[in-house]
Amino acid sequence: MKNKWLIFSIALILIAGTAVALAEFRAHQKLGKPGIKATPIPGQVAMQIELPENVPGFTSTNVPESDVELGYFPKDTSYIRRSYQTDGAPPIFATIVMMGADRTSIHKPDYCLPGQGWQITKKSVVKVPLASVNYELPVSVWRLSNSLQAPDGRVQTIHGIYVFWFVADNEQTPSFYQRLWWLTRDMVSTGVLQRWAYVSYFTPCEPGQEDAAVERVKKLISESVPQFQLLPPPATVIAPR
Repeated sequence: MKNKWLIFSIALILIAGTAVALAEFRAHQKLGKPGIKATPIPGQVAMQIELPENVPGFTSTNVPESDVELGYFPKDTSYIRRSYQTDGAPPIFATIVMMGADRTSIHKPDYCLPGQGWQITKKSVVKVPLASVNYELPVSVWRLSNSLQAPDGRVQTIHGIYVFWFVADNEQTPSFYQRLWWLTRDMVSTGVLQRWAYVSYFTPCEPGQEDAAVERVKKLISESVPQFQLLPPPATVIAPR
């Protein structure tokens, strides 16, 4: 009986000590610089970020943040979304979500997409050559499938292409887990909470049109990314798990 109380007491001490250590760590934690172009907003942790309005070969429209997103994201989240169109093809939605001190701004893509009814049918990592700069950007490319009910009651299958990566100050990766590792490593080794941004491009497409959709998204990434991202040294490409 005494041993049980001893173990219980030690556990309480360890829990309390860990809580104190975390509080001390957070008190001295510094927020890192963005890996994308961002303008400070006086009195706020969130920053003003932009996606380019003018991209060669595309027309674009700003897409306001939805009520669901306004309620979901922490208040220090920086957010922007634009819709890009070309040649009568389905629109491509580009989105940037940048965290502040609250790390929950960025979530695992595997959770969000299935929650919206999308099935992930294929995952790959490719490098996209960027226009006007000597750089190849490693990105995750996911192929998706969804079943939607038409107004007449028929169920239609629609496919989609989702391309994403994560970027912080002098760091970028197409892997969610690599981002988590680097975030933890930097906090422990430097006391800096890197200000990660989650950049994504999504477009729906008809079954059989996936390859063409991928090429459209790659073209948009090539032309738009040099306008908003601060490019780090080439990152090690690690396939998402």
